Amino acid sequence: MSGLYYEEFHVGETIEHPRRRTVSERDNQTFCDMTMNQQPLHLDADFAADTDFGERLVNGLYTMSLAVGMTIPETTDGTIVANLSYDAVEHPNPVFHGDTLYARTTVTDKRETSDGERGVVEMHVEAFKVDEGGDGPNGDTLVCSFDRTALSLKQPA
Repeated sequence: MSGLYYEEFHVGETIEHPRRRTVSERDNQTFCDMTMNQQPLHLDADFAADTDFGERLVNGLYTMSLAVGMTIPETTDGTIVANLSYDAVEHPNPVFHGDTLYARTTVTDKRETSDGERGVVEMHVEAFKVDEGGDGPNGDTLVCSFDRTALSLKQPA
């Protein structure tokens, strides 16, 4: 278990997650198949070629899910009771097949539950694609951001 207990989260702390993933056509296709999303913008190269993007886009929910997954080891792996919400989701820039993504998390708030036995942790997650063409870390481009609220275990007595 590598996640943090409630007491180990510090408001204002930013956690840089070391995992990266290069998104493949297969990733996108499988996610669309599993979620029954047959949007041609994600799957049909001819259709997508005639859009403003000029090529297929990776499903935004896959991008968000991947960002969550990349954050788990350093945040809630083994220490979570439940995810309570995902809010303020934004996809400011597209993700294409072959883009490499990474994530970072900033702890924005925390509070104990009313019974004092657990804690609620609020985090802002950002996913970036490595391209040195944006205004994120290392000049990378922000492709997804959202707020995640988790119910966290407290450290054992």
